[in-house]
Amino acid sequence: MTALVALLALPLAGALAAVVLPHGAVRGMVPALSVAMLAATAVLVAGLSAQAPTRLKLGQWPPPVGIVLEVDGLAAALIAMTALVMTAAALAALRSEQPAAAGARAAFGFWPLMLLLWAALNAVFVSRDLFNLYVGLELLSLASVGLVAIGGKPEALAAAMRYMLFALVGSLLYLAGVVLVYAAHGTLDIGLLADRTPAKPDALALALMTAGLMAKTALFPFHVWLPPAHGSAPAPASAMLSALVPKASFVILLRLWFEAMPDRAQDGALVLLAVLGTAAVIWGSLRALLQTRLKLVVAYSTVAQIGYLFLVFPLAGGGSAEMPWSAGAWTGVLFLALAHGLAKAAMFLAVGQWMAVTGSDRLDAMRGLATAMPMTSFAFALAAVTLVGLPPSGGFTGKYLLMTSAFAAGQWMWALVLAGGGLLAAAYLYRPLAILFARADAPGPATLPTRGMQAIPLCLAGAAIALGIASETPFELLSIGRPAAAEDGS
Repeated sequence: MTALVALLALPLAGALAAVVLPHGAVRGMVPALSVAMLAATAVLVAGLSAQAPTRLKLGQWPPPVGIVLEVDGLAAALIAMTALVMTAAALAALRSEQPAAAGARAAFGFWPLMLLLWAALNAVFVSRDLFNLYVGLELLSLASVGLVAIGGKPEALAAAMRYMLFALVGSLLYLAGVVLVYAAHGTLDIGLLADRTPAKPDALALALMTAGLMAKTALFPFHVWLPPAHGSAPAPASAMLSALVPKASFVILLRLWFEAMPDRAQDGALVLLAVLGTAAVIWGSLRALLQTRLKLVVAYSTVAQIGYLFLVFPLAGGGSAEMPWSAGAWTGVLFLALAHGLAKAAMFLAVGQWMAVTGSDRLDAMRGLATAMPMTSFAFALAAVTLVGLPPSGGFTGKYLLMTSAFAAGQWMWALVLAGGGLLAAAYLYRPLAILFARADAPGPATLPTRGMQAIPLCLAGAAIALGIASETPFELLSIGRPAAAEDGS
């Protein structure tokens, strides 16, 4: 319980402290706070029981009067990934001077926004109340928009404004669905909603909340805000935004469809979500192939990778004979989410280092950089292996579980999407890799990041590979508190 409270309170307290403390003191506080968060995360995961999730009743009041926080395997795994990515991004920002280089406003605002983002992510992962999830989403959106706009350049401000508009529309749609649920059932607790008597507004409420969360997750065709936002933010901010922020709204979708209202999971709606995911895989991959800026290649890759996640709905979100529940698909999509988060953060941090030495993120400016910066280039290559879904990475494990679930259920078309998306990912990631490892046209840059700096993205990319090699431990973790319906499947 202490670890759970610390994971919510420490980043909030750190954000407040970052506003009032001198810049030098903040830079000294961030590493200590990151270590404390990593320690609290380790304690939380180690103390999680295999029999049941960890629950905390705030004020000792049970729902619907009180608020319950719950840590199941899904929440614990995402909290752990968040701790790793946030710590890596913080170390990269401390050592790169990127926030300071963007101006006094960026140097002042980066740390409070980053810590607020960390607190909001953890709050969303453990909340069991639909309105609390709304509050967490709003805090997450505000911090994210601030990080996109923090550089102050016209393109960054335009991207932040577009992001804010999509986030606002998504929030209003989600909140409208929450109102309908409360009016029909008098509670917003996910556990109580699972035992509710179905009511007529349920289908409309679920549709509204799903539409709002799709906009926040940047699922096609609501993805147009994501590439410019991630492409305009500083590299450490892009790492956090791409690796973590879409996962929060996607987790809420999983809670709604698998736990709160599984009875409303009609086959047509499940297939529609997967079709939009398929469109995201194709469109994001094709757009990534056409980009000349590496940050935009990685950003459009996020659009494509998000699409894979939505294949879980027909594979593990139905109860009919045509779409049976599948625990394998549930676990597989979570492996994909974790692997994507680690690999994508590694990519953006690597691109940030290359931009620091070349002054640009254009592909032609990075020719031959692997000779001067082999560690960073190797990190990018390992992350590419994960995103393509090659063994022994966590991305391969996730795709394997999803593909076997698709064949077992007779839904082979989703297996084709997984295979085709992997080929497209190999195509758009081959371009930057070929340029990086090509013969340099000129001597390498005189000033290079330190080996410690280059090790940061390498550690994240290595963790994405280790997720597949040592898959037994995360597999067992993700099974804790799995939705009951998923236990009936394979």
